[in-house]
Amino acid sequence: MTVRILLSVLILFASVGAAAPQPARVEIETSLGPIVIALDTRHAPITSANFLAYVDQKRFDQMTFYRAARADGKPKEGFVQGGTNNMMTRVLKPIRHEPTSRTGLHHVDGTISMARDDPGTATGDFFIVVGDGKYLDATRKDPGYAAFGHVTSGMPIVRQMLAAKTFPGGWSKETAGQQMVRPVLIRSARRLP
Repeated sequence: MTVRILLSVLILFASVGAAAPQPARVEIETSLGPIVIALDTRHAPITSANFLAYVDQKRFDQMTFYRAARADGKPKEGFVQGGTNNMMTRVLKPIRHEPTSRTGLHHVDGTISMARDDPGTATGDFFIVVGDGKYLDATRKDPGYAAFGHVTSGMPIVRQMLAAKTFPGGWSKETAGQQMVRPVLIRSARRLP
């Protein structure tokens, strides 16, 4: 009888130790209101840990959402981008790329993902997808972007940002017409219990 009890206790401890990590939740307080996101620390551990480092070090505080990238012919779809805007005093070391082909995550409405130039260059800029963003997923020919969580509340604010007035020019041909005339302030970003 005692062997059975001991065995049961060992199995219980083993299953608790092997439990999947719980999603970390973060509230991004913007000048338009709060956006809450859940990070998928299990499937995208590197990207989630990077985002949480920026949150814990308060590197997103007083930064902005500055880009509204509307899909061609679909003004209510696209993504909004925010973060450190490559400000050298705010960025941490670039991280290894976690493509959607490895994580199993996809760019759907409300997905949060890392902005980058080449794979392995992501630092402190991220974007939130509005509508269908499958074109941002990895394919055989394209490494795609690193999705790492999703919005759990505040999508009306994200949609409002996507509709923001933008300048006709841009930093490059790809970003022409996407820079917000009035960027949206990120007052703070904090972990939630």
